[in-house]
Amino acid sequence: MNEYCHSLTRYERFETRCVMVGDVGVGGNNPIRIQSMTTTDTMNTDKTIAQSIRMIEAGCEIVRITAPSVNEAKNLKPILDGIRSRGYRTPLVADIHFTPNAAEIAATIVEKVRINPGNYADRKKFEVHEYSDSSYAEELERIRARFTPLVKICKENGTAMRIGTNHGSLSDRILSRYGDTPLGMVESALEFIRIAEDESYHDMILSMKASNTQVVVQAYRLLVNKMIEEGMNYPLHLGVTEAGEAEDGRIKSALGIGALLEDGLGDTIRVSLTEEPEAEIPVAKVIADRYNSIETQENNLEEINSLPYDPFFYKRRSTRQLTNIGSDNVPRVIGDLSKNRSIKYEDLGQFGYLYSPEQDKWHVSDLAIDFLYIGSNSIDFELPGTINVIHDHSNIKKNDGYYTLYTNEDIGSIPPNDISFLICKDIDNIFPELLSLKKCIIVLDTDNSNGYRSQRKFFVECLKSKIDNPIIIKRRYRELPKDKLMLNSAIDIGALQIDGLGDGIWLSSEHEHSIVNEIAFGILQASRTRISKTEYISCPSCGRTLFDLQETTAKIRARTDHLKGIKIGIMGCIVNGPGEMADADYGYVGTGPGLISLYKGQQVIKKNVNANEAVDALIQLIDSHGDWVEPTNV
Repeated sequence: MNEYCHSLTRYERFETRCVMVGDVGVGGNNPIRIQSMTTTDTMNTDKTIAQSIRMIEAGCEIVRITAPSVNEAKNLKPILDGIRSRGYRTPLVADIHFTPNAAEIAATIVEKVRINPGNYADRKKFEVHEYSDSSYAEELERIRARFTPLVKICKENGTAMRIGTNHGSLSDRILSRYGDTPLGMVESALEFIRIAEDESYHDMILSMKASNTQVVVQAYRLLVNKMIEEGMNYPLHLGVTEAGEAEDGRIKSALGIGALLEDGLGDTIRVSLTEEPEAEIPVAKVIADRYNSIETQENNLEEINSLPYDPFFYKRRSTRQLTNIGSDNVPRVIGDLSKNRSIKYEDLGQFGYLYSPEQDKWHVSDLAIDFLYIGSNSIDFELPGTINVIHDHSNIKKNDGYYTLYTNEDIGSIPPNDISFLICKDIDNIFPELLSLKKCIIVLDTDNSNGYRSQRKFFVECLKSKIDNPIIIKRRYRELPKDKLMLNSAIDIGALQIDGLGDGIWLSSEHEHSIVNEIAFGILQASRTRISKTEYISCPSCGRTLFDLQETTAKIRARTDHLKGIKIGIMGCIVNGPGEMADADYGYVGTGPGLISLYKGQQVIKKNVNANEAVDALIQLIDSHGDWVEPTNV
């Protein structure tokens, strides 16, 4: 069974138990809660109090503070007292990784503790061990003995707990049995949940975080599937860890979190950005408000009783190739100049094509569109060979690289032997016709307020009908500010890409074409379906961080952002170190005050590099493995 939500065609929150974190209810009928994490040194009481208050006043409903050792755990008491004395009742969470003693102290002070099963009472040395059933059971009993005291303390004090699995910190034991998989993430959490349930403790919230959005979505879905099987209903905390900064971090977070919220999964969220924590809150509010505000929703869709694809494993929908769309081609991006009165050389600059009159040459960027829709317009100059043109049926051209766009009303006029585009609505029942239109690329549009699920329904029907035409996902947004355009389109389009649905993006908005274009490529990058630029897997910082993450990330980005397709992990401490980088190609990890270790994959190459020299050393490391190219100035 691939059950993981109540409905695939309407928004319906998955029913979870209510867990009280202080005075804040999470799950049940409560709204989706927003939380974040301080970046200050926990031993600096005044700074931590001040930052916590800034977060609270920005709208943070639950504040998390790292407690890496017993001293930090004890210092949570004056921090809590300081926040309460200023009139704030917002609950605090202690973030624990390697120190059970710290967790046990913190659980008597704050309203919630977060533990990571991969780091708490377990081992991660990237070693492969062979476990028999009996030796595996012995390890579980060892963990039980170490974890049970915390469970009892939480139960006695009314303290909630988050069991938060991170993709990159799975223990050697889990990796040896389940591999580096979403199933391994889920089983890692379930082992701890079962121990807690044996003590009749149920005040738990669960999370399955990763920097890879595909892994995030698959892991949460699988977790819910397993909870259904075992009769569990714990609330879910959603997030994409190490999402990064700026637009990339926002798109990545919205895509991973939103894909789950669309199916009713998620009770509390955190947007992890390499920025000040109070900057995370407005982003999280936009995402949460989209679902907290739902009262009634248009739904003219029949229920999907079974999916013709595996929601727990990424596999792109199999399609035929038409021109350079479909099959194994990366998803394509379509730009739109149909509303221009005329089209000039410079108009293509916003789509990644810069024309140099002096050189009589086009310079093509990594964010250059693949197709240009001109409507009824014409182009009276020669285009670069990397761009194709789509025009209306009423404006038929026979030039090479020009393709006609038809509507349903024109469907009888579509020539069977010419590659063409057909725009249709998600509710159009044209599947019998599509079976005979073998050379037609579908442009799937929607006017449905339930747009994501209605477009998914169309894909499902195509799969069931064995229709293998490529499909371009089109979404139109009007009167949305840039931030909401970015977040909403990431959810609407990216959630389909996560399931391998869609061979291209056509995003329409009144914003500048360059903004719309960057968002489209950003969505594909975040869904891991088309890599067009360097990807930075950077942690959001916390009290464990050993260098200025924002400043360092900016320095690394300035030197490396031309390295298309390279993934660089920038981690503030060893907790977020080689494991949390997961699938990064190179890693930059704080290992002590002013000291950096450099990684190739999960293997440390250079230890304890002086921070003043570490960026140069990182460049040398990239160069030594043949991945460095000199930047070019266009």
